Amino acid sequence: MEPHEPHHHHLQHHQQPLPPPQLQRSHTVTTTASSFTVNFASTSSALAYDRDFLRTLPGILMVLEIGLGLLVWTLIAGTEYFLYPVFGWVMFVAVFYWVLTLFFLIIYMTMTYTRIPQVPWTTVGLCFNGSAFILYLIAAIVESSAVTKDLHSHNYNSWAASSFFAFAVTFCYAGNAYFSFISWRSRILQ
Repeated sequence: MEPHEPHHHHLQHHQQPLPPPQLQRSHTVTTTASSFTVNFASTSSALAYDRDFLRTLPGILMVLEIGLGLLVWTLIAGTEYFLYPVFGWVMFVAVFYWVLTLFFLIIYMTMTYTRIPQVPWTTVGLCFNGSAFILYLIAAIVESSAVTKDLHSHNYNSWAASSFFAFAVTFCYAGNAYFSFISWRSRILQ
């Protein structure tokens, strides 16, 4: 029986160290889960919805930029635009700024900018709206000068309408660039 006892004693000895690692592991998981829950709770409660933003002039201009920008690129997308590099450029500008404007609208509506103070939002807004104004102005001028009845006349109305809306969006971005500049300048002067 002696040979069996040490083996049995060995099993008991082996079983005793096992519970502490399980406790440690359980303790670690509990700590991680609880800190995650706290972070998640603080993040979800910090997400706000700024309904008043859409009542401000920059908010109204942003909604117009999204709506009119959508018209610019969908009117071109329904044609054989890929045959002409000019319309490819307009599509790039229109879709690129349409997506980014949607992104910024979500950031402003959810007030995410208040939770990320490391980002200089006034400078970002000025650069975004300023570049959108310049590139949209170039795209609108280039598109309107390329629209002629000679090029695939069945696309003429779509391209002409898209050109009109491109200028409308350009003016919206010009307005928001102005408001961004005012906001940026007042922040710099403080």
